[in-house]
Amino acid sequence: MAERSRLNGYDMNSRQRIHSFLRKRLNTRQILFIAELEMARSLGGAAQAVGMSQPAASTLVKGFEDALGVQLFERHARGIVPTPYGEILTRHARAVIAELDQAQEEIAALKSGLTGQASIGAVATPGTNLIPCAVAQLKQQHPRLLISIEIDNSLLLIDKLLRGQLDLVVGRLLNAQGAGELQLEPLSGEVHAAIAAAHHPLAGIPTVDLADLVTQLWILPPPGSLLRERLTAVFQQRDLPMPLNVVEAQSIPAILGLLHAAQAIVPLPRELVQSLCDCGDLAVLIEDIGLDLGPFGLITRRQHRLSPGAQALATVLRTTAATLYSRSTSDSEPLAPSPR
Repeated sequence: MAERSRLNGYDMNSRQRIHSFLRKRLNTRQILFIAELEMARSLGGAAQAVGMSQPAASTLVKGFEDALGVQLFERHARGIVPTPYGEILTRHARAVIAELDQAQEEIAALKSGLTGQASIGAVATPGTNLIPCAVAQLKQQHPRLLISIEIDNSLLLIDKLLRGQLDLVVGRLLNAQGAGELQLEPLSGEVHAAIAAAHHPLAGIPTVDLADLVTQLWILPPPGSLLRERLTAVFQQRDLPMPLNVVEAQSIPAILGLLHAAQAIVPLPRELVQSLCDCGDLAVLIEDIGLDLGPFGLITRRQHRLSPGAQALATVLRTTAATLYSRSTSDSEPLAPSPR
């Protein structure tokens, strides 16, 4: 009990000291300086970038360290390196600057006649079906709302979300990156099929097994990616060797070109290329190759209040996902046999 009381007292004193330092002494230029430190990796370089003297910069860092009671940066001959505590501080400083930039952009958008803006990042599959459907619906309701869309992998998108460069992400939480600062609202999962061009020698064969594809040319993402790791696990579970004839690519235009030019095979969610399958350009060799990447969902920052435009986008994403993915699930489920 005594130890707990001592720690609680220390926490209260620390919070009061930090609160006083942040609220009474910190200004925008100093926040810019802290954010700049991660890139410059030197007190002098960061100070020069924001028009601050080096002695003032040193005093500011020392003030932060004294107020927080931790070492924020390690000094080396070639500059400074943030400690884990320093990484937290610089990340939040960047988020503050990003919020101010976003406020400026929203004000400029409103002045120009737009009714706000929202930015969203998405991984490939929802970026191909969910995001276009949701944005089209939202633009019917709010035609002057400016929406920006970015398609990339989850790790890069979440990093931009944490930095305040995106309002929303539709993707996956793959590791502990910012886990305490993020919340995930699952929207759907993905079933990966083995896709080939319609003229592939195995296209049209009634039953194709994964073992039949081992010696074929595969298009795969680089080693270390989630899909590559899970696909390796699938082959190992089937006691099959991994394909050795491989081209590494992630760009959809490059993948589509390779499918036709080199008679290759690629593991993709069927929804991503459904229109090309429907028109007979591509063929599905195996409907489900057993890849389990986990659900993707709507990812937001816990302590961040979304702008009205981002709130509207999040709402329409939820309703569109409920309709889109419930329909695709029911379409893919076989009908139950009639009782005899």
